[in-house]
Amino acid sequence: MNLEKVVFAFFIVFAATLNFGFFLGDIDRPEMHNIYELFAAIVVNLIATVLKFGDRTQIGAVHLSTSLVADIQLVAAAVMWGIVVHVSGTGMTPDATASIVSLSGGALLANIISVVLLIIETVMVRR
Repeated sequence: MNLEKVVFAFFIVFAATLNFGFFLGDIDRPEMHNIYELFAAIVVNLIATVLKFGDRTQIGAVHLSTSLVADIQLVAAAVMWGIVVHVSGTGMTPDATASIVSLSGGALLANIISVVLLIIETVMVRR
């Protein structure tokens, strides 16, 4: 068993599951979406992105692209959360929560694509 591939797959799947955990729940209810879970999803997605930099194949480039998309959308969601709570002073309204969760939904889709690519890549490996 290749430890590098285990760590790589672990972070890809972990990023997707954390993102799913934040995304799950009523889209406009802030109490169903934890800021710390969003933070954890961002950190794990960034780690997964760094791990994807070494792959020079075409599928590696697509892996990196999906990870960058997820990073951008999750960071945008966190920035929006910060602006809504700390700058505008309006707090987490249903509209703001829906926008933040929608951004994380886009990141979730990118993470799902990355997991599918990982499965395809694993199936294509010859023993």
